[in-house]
Amino acid sequence: MRQGQLIVLESTTFPGTTREHLVPLLEESGLCAGHDFNLAFSPERVDPGNEIWQIANTPKVVGGLTDACTDRASELYRRICATVVPVSTPEVAELTKLLENIFRSVNIALVNEMAMLADRMGIDIWEVVDAASTKPFGFMRFEPGPGMGGHCLPVDPFYLTWKAREYDFSTEFIELAGKVNQQMPYFCLEKIVRALNEAGKAVKAAKVLILGVAYKAGVGDMRESPALKIMELLRKRGAELSYHDPFVPELPKFGLKSVEPAGRDADLVVLVTAHPGVDHGAIVAEAPLLLDLRGVTRDSAERSLLL
Repeated sequence: MRQGQLIVLESTTFPGTTREHLVPLLEESGLCAGHDFNLAFSPERVDPGNEIWQIANTPKVVGGLTDACTDRASELYRRICATVVPVSTPEVAELTKLLENIFRSVNIALVNEMAMLADRMGIDIWEVVDAASTKPFGFMRFEPGPGMGGHCLPVDPFYLTWKAREYDFSTEFIELAGKVNQQMPYFCLEKIVRALNEAGKAVKAAKVLILGVAYKAGVGDMRESPALKIMELLRKRGAELSYHDPFVPELPKFGLKSVEPAGRDADLVVLVTAHPGVDHGAIVAEAPLLLDLRGVTRDSAERSLLL
């Protein structure tokens, strides 16, 4: 710590962290926040694997402890980012990031719940999403999947849930979304069991190839990946597992290394994460049975099963 320093917190956290926790910690130096040094919160906004939206062209929200702190932090970020969005307080900036992540979490949960209902009703959820997406207003496309992963969406919303308890407030949407999304691997297991049964095979001793184990396409990040839960459930039921992921060479937890995506050697191929560069069409053509949890093989629907 030194006089005139600028300190910016970027980690996603609950409103009040910068003012209530970081200020006392930093002022142990004997310096006064907002007077001897500048302090601000500016939430990280990154989308791993996204080649279009990078740090430079993604608007940067900045909330300083004082107006001078906001100005100082904004001056820094304007050297890096094309657009800086100053807000009145660190708390506004902290809650902004949580709203962004909760918005995604709730809408993913909504479409996942719709997918489970559509499955029971015998309706193609992908066709429904495609049709709804033709509406030019009042609708934003979200797609169902095997669950949420990564270091943000499965975790960050619950920072606000915890903080809300201080205000005797129950964040029901947040908690319900978490429950729905955590249920998706179990729903996917049910689909896997059903697919094998219809092929006259039991889960026990079935050879199941998992395509993609990272939490999202184009990255090797395994944090909170739903693929791991699906594999854990399958192994408990006696399935013989293998996987292919060009971004994840090995899974020590399962004692497995990535293999070639030779679907013809498996009883069932389960597409969990659709990485770029993987020829899913070729796998559909040679696999005896493929269950697509991401909807990328819809054009080959007669040869694959969809979520």
